[in-house]
Amino acid sequence: MLRTTADVVVVGAGMIGCALARELSAARQCVVVVERDAPGAGASSAAAGILSPQAEADGPSPLLDLCLESRGMFPRLVEELRGETGIDVHYRTTGTVFLALSNEEEEKLEKRFAWQTAAGLPVERLSAGRVATLEPAVAAGMRIALRFPYDHQIDNVALTHALVASAERRGTQFRIGAEVTRVLAGSGKVEGVALGPGRIYAPRVVVCGGAWSAQIDLGGPKIPVVPVRGQMLALEDAKIRIDRVVYTEHGYLVPRLDGRILVGSTMEHAGFDARPTAKGIGSLLAVAQSVVPALEEAKISNIWAGLRPGTSDGLPILGPAGEAWPSGLYFATGHFRNGVLLAPLTARLLAEAIVSGKTPAPLEPFLAKRFTG
Repeated sequence: MLRTTADVVVVGAGMIGCALARELSAARQCVVVVERDAPGAGASSAAAGILSPQAEADGPSPLLDLCLESRGMFPRLVEELRGETGIDVHYRTTGTVFLALSNEEEEKLEKRFAWQTAAGLPVERLSAGRVATLEPAVAAGMRIALRFPYDHQIDNVALTHALVASAERRGTQFRIGAEVTRVLAGSGKVEGVALGPGRIYAPRVVVCGGAWSAQIDLGGPKIPVVPVRGQMLALEDAKIRIDRVVYTEHGYLVPRLDGRILVGSTMEHAGFDARPTAKGIGSLLAVAQSVVPALEEAKISNIWAGLRPGTSDGLPILGPAGEAWPSGLYFATGHFRNGVLLAPLTARLLAEAIVSGKTPAPLEPFLAKRFTG
């Protein structure tokens, strides 16, 4: 029977929404997740599953702290999901290497190595010869590389399936094919959500709508979440092997256990147009061949694009909405390129905030009130 009441309504069944529903259900909350498409159909499925906070960080920040803590949660999460659902999410711990292909890129990597070493983060400087030993398929002629041994990867599609299955086992109900148009509120408090003519009544609502989060009538200011298109492709060649995620300034390669090599990703402000383009795919093919020249003969097995939720300041929007919106409204959106990586910690911190009524300290820099003055 479809529920018309709940303790919490989660809007959006991407990875963030599914992970949060799982945590809330474990805390004995009655949870309904509303999703207009299939779970993970948006950015969660379009991603590459890279868990690389160090490779993408330009310096210390609260966001990096959040990402590092969340990265450390994956080993336990993977084991829990396997035990609960039997699903293998293909968590790979071979690490990440970041290549410098020019003098300018070498200078940037040297700076990254210096500040991360000073911060006590695990990072290794590799010579070109060492890279050739670790990854023989990579092109010759690079300057240096950095190796991040704890920047890992995961199959994001399998992870979403496992989170859905685990959340359902814990009691979450998924309402698929329904779209939340409006947050219901009265006397300044959340009362539920409107699904067209339907209603689900609940005292707390969490917006996890990804790039579409700003399209919902929230009963307050519109949040500054916009879609950022990321195009991707998958290549196959049985003769070519790489064992680690390989980064450059212009893109990355991610080896999958089934033999595919994912190549990504563009960052384009194209509205809600999620179509791949010749220009975007051409740029990715150029990246792939510059890193692994032998890929020029590889088969293109798939091309796709997803819409990441970006924000005006590049930071996610997390935690209680604040005084400008109805009490009982929460946000877990705007994760941009870090949705997969931040899913475990976002779920834990939001669940803690919802159940306890208090805002955990790590969420303070990411509250929506920063946009309302």
